[in-house]
Amino acid sequence: MKDGDVRQVTAGSGRPPLRRRVAPAIALFLLAPAIGELLLGNLRVEETAAFLPVLAPLYGGGALLIRETARRAGRGPATMLILGVAYGLVEEGLADQMLFNRHYAGHDEMGSTYIPALGMGGWLTIGVLTMHAVWSTNVGIALVEALVPERSETPWLGRRGLGVTAAVFAFGTVVTIWGTHDDEHFFAAPPQLLGTAAAIVLLVVVAFRRRPAGPLPGAAPRPVVVGGIAFAASYAFLSTADLPGWWSVAAAVALLAAAIIIGGRWSRKHGWGRMHRLALTAGALLTYAWTGLGMRPESGPKRTADYVMNAVLALGAVLLVACAIRRSRAARPQPPVAARN
Repeated sequence: MKDGDVRQVTAGSGRPPLRRRVAPAIALFLLAPAIGELLLGNLRVEETAAFLPVLAPLYGGGALLIRETARRAGRGPATMLILGVAYGLVEEGLADQMLFNRHYAGHDEMGSTYIPALGMGGWLTIGVLTMHAVWSTNVGIALVEALVPERSETPWLGRRGLGVTAAVFAFGTVVTIWGTHDDEHFFAAPPQLLGTAAAIVLLVVVAFRRRPAGPLPGAAPRPVVVGGIAFAASYAFLSTADLPGWWSVAAAVALLAAAIIIGGRWSRKHGWGRMHRLALTAGALLTYAWTGLGMRPESGPKRTADYVMNAVLALGAVLLVACAIRRSRAARPQPPVAARN
């Protein structure tokens, strides 16, 4: 069979080539660590080459595993958000164990909200799990889905690809455990690890067993309004870390509760669709882009090259959002909110 015949058969089958089918999965695999660590400004320029190969299996594998398992089960954003919290517990509770290491990386990460009975910090726990659930996983998922709107609710990988993703994520987790223990010489107490594992299992069960709520009367606000509020709320949440003592925890909990209640109600109203979800994503993504410009890397003060890198990444985030808006607008309309999970 000639090359032209092969192309004709492929085109006639209606199934895109393998590289096109897995391209969104590869994009998410690379985008998750880029958003979770690089865009926020946690790393210096020279550290990216060393850390990205380590971060990609953990961040990228985790985000992709969340997305694929949820979509295969016919589930949507709410399920993926709960799984994002579970991912945060895997990374910060079982892998690098920062949730229990008060002097992680040589700093007192828990400060005045330290809870001796649990060996955990109040704001640190809330802040880190929220950042992983939103930015490390679901922002990347929603952004890539918006870039391929015609495939936003279908799996990107087959069973083999899903198995490879799980293996890559497990590898990234093991490497993180080994590397962090080698650096920190710290290991959490067995009750802390067992409690974390139990919480992860519970979150996974809730994510897949919960019943989606029905639609509400009224119309959803315009996407531009949703995006503006998302930016303000996410920036305010990150800023709660600067409040004194337990005021930081109270403010963070209040903002999270408001976001869950208001966002949950909006998503159940008439007219809510992919542009609204993209608006939420854009608001959170641009918050990280703005915050990353002034963020001090963990290894020391920011230098000119670091500012340049973060400016380039911020510009890239804006361009990705613009491209996602264009592609989402050009896609066919979604079914009414009552017909979606």
